[in-house]
Amino acid sequence: MKILFVHQNFPGQFLHLAPALARRGHEVTALTDESNQRKSEIRTFRYRKPEPAPDPAIARFGTTFSEMTNRANRAARAALVLRDRHGYEPDVILGHGGWGETLFLREVWPRARLIVYAELYYAARGLDVGFDPEFGKVSDDKAFSVVSRQGHQALMMAQADAALSPTEFQADTFPPCFRDKITIIHDGIDTRRLCPDPEARVTLPSGVEFCAGDELLTFINRNLEPYRGYHSFMRALPAVLRARPNAHVVIVGGDDVSYGARPGNGKRWKDVFLDEVRDRIDLSRVHFTGKVPYATFVGLMQATRVHCYLTVPFVLSWSLLEAMSAGALVVGSRTEPVEEVITDGQNGRLVDFFDTTEIAQTLTDCLARPDDFRSLRLAARAHIVENYDLTQVCLPRLIDFVEGRLTG
Repeated sequence: MKILFVHQNFPGQFLHLAPALARRGHEVTALTDESNQRKSEIRTFRYRKPEPAPDPAIARFGTTFSEMTNRANRAARAALVLRDRHGYEPDVILGHGGWGETLFLREVWPRARLIVYAELYYAARGLDVGFDPEFGKVSDDKAFSVVSRQGHQALMMAQADAALSPTEFQADTFPPCFRDKITIIHDGIDTRRLCPDPEARVTLPSGVEFCAGDELLTFINRNLEPYRGYHSFMRALPAVLRARPNAHVVIVGGDDVSYGARPGNGKRWKDVFLDEVRDRIDLSRVHFTGKVPYATFVGLMQATRVHCYLTVPFVLSWSLLEAMSAGALVVGSRTEPVEEVITDGQNGRLVDFFDTTEIAQTLTDCLARPDDFRSLRLAARAHIVENYDLTQVCLPRLIDFVEGRLTG
């Protein structure tokens, strides 16, 4: 069968699924943004990069919808070329719904089965918006803006024959009228690569080296920002470093913003909260690495004594599941996406996202008594292998799901 993947940053969430379907004999093709430089073994076509987003002062609450329909238009124009010039007719289209790319593909290929990746449905209350009062009350205009961002998501789900979501929490953000379309299957964790290694040794870009057994605390974000609890972690650090004079901290993440707003005044969130505690921490024991190669990340998860993961109610990071797969002891925030994976005292520890005293005390306790938490590490690894293993659990389910759409 002919299967078309559509993703502005392909392969994205389809890194393993697309090649697996190709290996099963399906004709797999991808459509992506022309600026996407990621390599793939899948035959890939590109659509023209959309025009810049419209001026919010003019588009107002239609800014996001205009941006997404512009991208949808670019994707659809490329699809027309595939159809009319190359005679291409997919049996199944599988696209990420977050950027609007699938919105017009039903008009190009009305007979194709349309599956969308349903990552998260925006909401003006109950999720990330307004969760942290430190960053302001949700104004009426802000609420209206968030609701308006649902426009392309609702159209995407209305058109879809079926949808995929990686976690229960993320699926449940969608309205009841769409929820029945969603099947929950995670993208999968490579538990063979992300496995415990008592001999693990990792070298940071600075040349500093750590190995399993060192008193090492890790914190990892794509970008260091409040959505992932960077501020709470930094505020807890002075007490942790004071109580554990031999501990070192490795903080991985970029200086940009993945989610939410920038701090303003040309500053970076990293510096805003580092400056807040700078005079109360020993910076010789705090290692900011920026973004690191994946092999370095894996080594850190195998070597760390304690890994801290905090998040507002939002998309769950792969890094949490990968840390657990590597046998790390995770101290996570007591927020819904994390609670789906970690049970406090069984396969990790949970703390209040805002309570820096509790965060500091829990991190300190875990650093001080590593042998007492060995059972939690083992249970974390077992939970990921049982429920999220790429080759034995997730990939077979994903393949069955897609192939089931081929037969209706």
